[in-house]
Amino acid sequence: MDAVLLFLLTSLALVGSPGPNTLSLAALGAALGMRRVVPYMLGLDLGMVAVVALVGSGLWAAVLSSPRIAPVVTFAASAYLIFLAYRIATAPPLRTAAAGSAARPPRWHAGATLSLANPKAYVAVAAVFSRYSVWPDSTIGDQLLKGTLLLATVVLVNILWLAAGSLLARPMDNPRARRVLNMSFAGLLILSVAVPWVLSPPGKP
Repeated sequence: MDAVLLFLLTSLALVGSPGPNTLSLAALGAALGMRRVVPYMLGLDLGMVAVVALVGSGLWAAVLSSPRIAPVVTFAASAYLIFLAYRIATAPPLRTAAAGSAARPPRWHAGATLSLANPKAYVAVAAVFSRYSVWPDSTIGDQLLKGTLLLATVVLVNILWLAAGSLLARPMDNPRARRVLNMSFAGLLILSVAVPWVLSPPGKP
């Protein structure tokens, strides 16, 4: 039980910290409202199922160790997040969006793609998988239990981030204040893209 508790606490700290997935949920919740972003959130969750499977099987290390594939994955994730930041920064007020404006929330497959192309997701999963053993008597059971616990944590974290973004924007009826909030979230998303490139540029040994 001690190992399970430590695993859950570490998982919560890693997957719950600000990153592309969580920031995009908060930003979209603030810009479009919680209900309209649920399909995108479910896509993020489905993508994380694939990430956990790739990390647990060891395939992710073989794929991302390629000097040609890793930069492509990083670039794809960064390009999509910049596009998403633009969508959030230019989103109309919630009342306009609810009335049927052209600002549409991303669909579930966009969320799944982002999770699969998000380097932070792989690093976080690999960190907790390699550090803890919650079922020492069974290698397969250990991987399955850790995967289940981690995915449950991801689902909870995503719901909380989406709800936080939606609740933060709800009291703001002033269009100018809403615009400032959307621009702030968009800036944070771009920052989440820029920091990894500055700290560890693709192709750097």
